[in-house]
Amino acid sequence: MKRILVTGGAGFLGSHLCERFLGEGHEVLCMDNLVTGDLANIEALMPNPLFHFIHQDVTEFIHVAGELDVIMHFASPASPIDYLELPIQTLKVGSLGTHKVLGLAKAKGARILIASTSECYGDPLVHPQSEDYWGNVNPVGPRGVYDEAKRFAEAMTMAYHRYHQVETRIVRIFNTYGPRMRLNDGRALPAFMSQALRGEDVTVFGDGSQTRSFCYVDDLVEGLMRLLWSNENLPVNIGNPTEITIKEFAERVIELTGSKSKVVYRDLPVDDPKVRQPDITKARELLGWEPKVDLASGLERTLSSFQERVGAL
Repeated sequence: MKRILVTGGAGFLGSHLCERFLGEGHEVLCMDNLVTGDLANIEALMPNPLFHFIHQDVTEFIHVAGELDVIMHFASPASPIDYLELPIQTLKVGSLGTHKVLGLAKAKGARILIASTSECYGDPLVHPQSEDYWGNVNPVGPRGVYDEAKRFAEAMTMAYHRYHQVETRIVRIFNTYGPRMRLNDGRALPAFMSQALRGEDVTVFGDGSQTRSFCYVDDLVEGLMRLLWSNENLPVNIGNPTEITIKEFAERVIELTGSKSKVVYRDLPVDDPKVRQPDITKARELLGWEPKVDLASGLERTLSSFQERVGAL
């Protein structure tokens, strides 16, 4: 049994990680300041005696009594709506927060996995994106607060690995979806599914020709576990390489929900990537990982979660 700290543990991905670790019999400390996290995501875990919730901002001093084997650093606003509304908090959690958890890992002799993002590639000039691509990021654009926070977090993580010999892992997460995403998350799937279930127009930004690749959350968590226990210190892409246009994705969601919603188009946000597709060669070769859940199955699994919550409003 390991003792594991998950920062951002009440968020979408963090809560699924907490659930997976508890299912494997580990003790889990879930740390979250609830700025974008939600206690409803971890409500079912609360009765478990191996689960502990800590209400704290990771950019402040972190004290964890006793031993600690693993840290999963997933604290950060992660959707455009969030990091455009919380630009300074986003920069602080990527810099100060990452520094704090790396210091904790060093002090405890813990292995740490840092959640980075495909946004490190910016609006890419290489397609698909492999880990050796350095990216095309606008550091002073509105999205730069998130992109650069994550790029800094990667640099800080490698510095702790090289200088202090901390056991570090870095994952670059591509678009992930599934139950527990916030209805007002602002990302494509929550927006499309919420609008379709309410019978509202489904809003597509730009002409819908931009592409994304969507990975179901269970597949992502499995990839994270394999990376955590691997020997790889450099960044690894985890995502689904099956590419789809945003217009087609919106149409798939409307069809699945049986909605009479229409697709409407709005101006494309500044620096919005035109393409996004992971090259997962490294994950396949080093981790023996690739996604198993196809888009149709993943959307079916996600729909009931959204139906319950939209219906409750």
